[in-house]
Amino acid sequence: MKRIVSFGELMLRLKSPGHERLFQSPLLEATFGGGEANVAVSLALLGMEASYVTALSSDAVGDAALRSLRAQGVDVSRVRRTKERTGIYFLETGADQRASNVVYDRAGSAAAAMKPGDFDWASILAGADWFHVTGITPALSRSAAEAAIEAAAAARKAGAKVSVDLNYRKKLWNYGVAAPEMMGRLAELADVLIANEEDIQLGLGIEAPGAKAGGGIDAESYKALAAETRRRYPKLSVVAITLRESKSADRNGWSAALDGKGGFRVSRKYELCDIVDRVGGGDSFAAGLIFGLLEYADEAKALEFAVAASALKHTIPGDFNLVSRAEVERLASGDGSGRVSR
Repeated sequence: MKRIVSFGELMLRLKSPGHERLFQSPLLEATFGGGEANVAVSLALLGMEASYVTALSSDAVGDAALRSLRAQGVDVSRVRRTKERTGIYFLETGADQRASNVVYDRAGSAAAAMKPGDFDWASILAGADWFHVTGITPALSRSAAEAAIEAAAAARKAGAKVSVDLNYRKKLWNYGVAAPEMMGRLAELADVLIANEEDIQLGLGIEAPGAKAGGGIDAESYKALAAETRRRYPKLSVVAITLRESKSADRNGWSAALDGKGGFRVSRKYELCDIVDRVGGGDSFAAGLIFGLLEYADEAKALEFAVAASALKHTIPGDFNLVSRAEVERLASGDGSGRVSR
């Protein structure tokens, strides 16, 4: 069984019921989530040995957060408990032309206070096959960014593959450092880079012909964007770009492209016409890709598995993608009928 280690912030998620506006009624649904934690949960449910590393508050909120990961089979034995608070994010789910909205309350969190030297990475990564981190962690604080870079460097030294999901979050990059400065250092340590076109443009400062942040570009522009990214970061073996066509809050086209040893390819496209929860969609893609690259010899098969896993996530409330390998493989093989399994 392959062992994957992920590193980032685990947060309390407070969501308004259904499609209500925040505080429209005096209720909020409380669950937990966070980019790298979502990846760890997905990989555990797919049958991998998933370990998650973070700093978390030493209180009842932190206890509950850890229980949410243990319940899905994630190893949390290397989590540091500290006096700082657990970060929170508030979510309002949009509908039709009203977009979803996220409000962060994570300043001064235990994860934001993480710094180099806090974790014994040589011990944590011993025997690990893969290490995963996102661009969200470096956006929290300068010290968290340095901690993420330290971890990725230790993973390369330990012989583990390193994946970085750029996950650009403009609401978080506010401590005086531009995202490309930190994310460029992290990308230099990566074997696999995962992003959408806006992440690459704003997170790494790489433009594609005909591309505009937040706008659509054609397949040739994606191909050029991936090629330029690999040219600038020659240690990369794979660049995967998710392609989301946002027609409304409930209706998206969903596919992805991959540039790897077998060349450039684009996946099947799914029409997501009744989205339940798109938060965690990119994380489920990242987990599916990691699983596919470890499990299959064929990059095309790995890409199709990742896109199918993420398509299924859009049907599940919460951050976690609560699906099995068999369910993902069934959809990836073309069975998307939704017929009752009896």
